[in-house]
Amino acid sequence: MNEFNLEERVAAIAAVLADRTRARMLFLMMDGRAYTATELSAASDVVPSTTSAHLNRLIEENLVSCIKQGRYRYFKIHNAELAQLLENMMHFANGSNKDIAKISTPKSLRFFRTCYDHMAGEVAVKIHDSLLVNHWMTDNYELTSTGKDFLLFLDICCDTESSSRRKFACSCLDWSERHFHLGGFLGASLLDTFLKKKWAFRQLDSRELVLTESGKRVLKLRFGVEIDGGINRHTI
Repeated sequence: MNEFNLEERVAAIAAVLADRTRARMLFLMMDGRAYTATELSAASDVVPSTTSAHLNRLIEENLVSCIKQGRYRYFKIHNAELAQLLENMMHFANGSNKDIAKISTPKSLRFFRTCYDHMAGEVAVKIHDSLLVNHWMTDNYELTSTGKDFLLFLDICCDTESSSRRKFACSCLDWSERHFHLGGFLGASLLDTFLKKKWAFRQLDSRELVLTESGKRVLKLRFGVEIDGGINRHTI
C-alpha cells in the first residue's frame, strides 16, 4: 500500500469512527462477544434500519465481522488489533488527567472488565505487574522458564505455537488505570482460564467481569495480588 492509499485508508476509518452511534456499537462489542442487529439497535437506541446502515459501513471498512448461524446474523469486532486501537483511543480521549476516567467510568468497570478477548481494569493491571515483578515474564513480554511452569500449573495455555497468528503477549494500555494490562494470546488465555475455573464471570449487559471469592484467593496466593474487598462490591 503506497503512502497516498494509506492516507485515504486512515481517513476512511476515521470517518467511520467519527459517528457517535457507530462508536457506541463498537464499544459494546469490546467485550469480545457477538451481537445481533436487534441487540445493537436496542443498546444504541436507534431504529433497526439505521442500525443496519451503520453495520454495513463498519463491515465495509473491515471493522466488524458478520457471522451467519442458521437464520441469524451476529456481529463482532473484526480483530484484536482494532480492539486495542479503540482502547488506546479511550485513553487518549480521557486526556492526561487520570481523574477524568475515574469520575466518568463506573467503579465496577474500572475494577475488572474485558478488553475484547482479555482482561482489563485494576485487577488486570495488577496481574500484569505481578508477572513482571515475579520474573515470570520479561520486559519484552516473553515467558521465563519459571513463568511457563507457573502458568501451566494454573492450567493457563502458554503454547507459543498456538499463537502463530497473533502476538503471544503484549502490553495494552488500560484507559481507566493509565497503566498496562496484558494483551495478545496469553492475555486471552488468562481470561479463558479465569472464566472456565469460575474465578470470574461475565455480566450479561456490560463489559464488567465479576471476581469470585475463589478468584480472589488465586490472586492472593498465586499472583501475590491483594484485592480490596470494599472495591469489588459484586464479589461472591
